[in-house]
Order: sequence, then C-alpha cells, then structure tokens
Amino acid sequence: MTSIPIKPTRPVILCILDGWGSRDDAVDNAIILGNTPNFDKMTEICPVAYLDTSGLAVGLPEGQMGNSEVGHTNLGAGRIVIQDLPLIDAAIKDGSFSEIAGLKSTIASLKSTGGTCHLMGLMSTGGVHSHQDHMLALTRVLSKAGIPVAIHAFLD
Repeated sequence: MTSIPIKPTRPVILCILDGWGSRDDAVDNAIILGNTPNFDKMTEICPVAYLDTSGLAVGLPEGQMGNSEVGHTNLGAGRIVIQDLPLIDAAIKDGSFSEIAGLKSTIASLKSTGGTCHLMGLMSTGGVHSHQDHMLALTRVLSKAGIPVAIHAFLD
C-alpha cells in the first residue's frame, strides 16, 4: 500500500506548557489570576486540547500526580507508559520483588561476609523519584533473610 503524505494547509504547532494546568477555580490559580494576553488570544482563535497528566492516564497509581518526565515519556511514546512506581508496587504485591537476581546475590554476599546492608535513598510518600514503601519492602526482604539493615534516609 502506498501512503500519500497529507500536507497541512497551514502551519501546525504543538505547544507543551510544562506546569501550566487548567482549572476554573481562581483560588491560588496563577494562570487565571495572571495577565496572559497572548495565551488568552491564542486559546480564543486556535484549537486547544487538554490532557490528563496524572494517575492512570499516564501510567501512575490513581491520584498520583505526574511530572515533566512522565508527561514527556507518554507523549513521546504516543501511549500510556506504565511508570516505575506502579511496576515496583506490583512486584512487591506479587512477591517477585524478593526474587530480583541482584537482590538475591546481594543477600548471599552479605550472608557469607556477615555484613550489614546500608540502604541510602529518598524516603517520602511523594512517589516522584521514590516511595518509602519501596525502601520498607526492601528492608523487610533483607530482614527476613537475616541481614542487618541500616537506613540512611534522604528526606524531601
């Protein structure tokens, strides 16, 4: 099959405004309260589309806010890309988290040397770059294997 390129009759612009949300409520809303004449004019004369940028719409758990990286990943892929947060959550839930080869070899090494596992990382419920549930799950796996654990938490 031969495809025939379709040329737009006029220029097309894809304008992604990171951090520029849409909400009707003016309370604490810099977009509505701000003086945005150019943006206002463009939205009056040009077609506009809004995308869901959080939760299941971008491969995150329901209610989890998105971020720039998540948004660009999904836009670039042209589909919903399941993010690390729900993938790790699922692995913890189904038990496959404790079967990760690198974790198993670390446990074996620490058992043979009698060492302590020092875990360093972000500890918060934010879910953007980390989640404390993942650190706690890792601690449980190590403790269950008899490995002493020291947590060096970075708080955000």
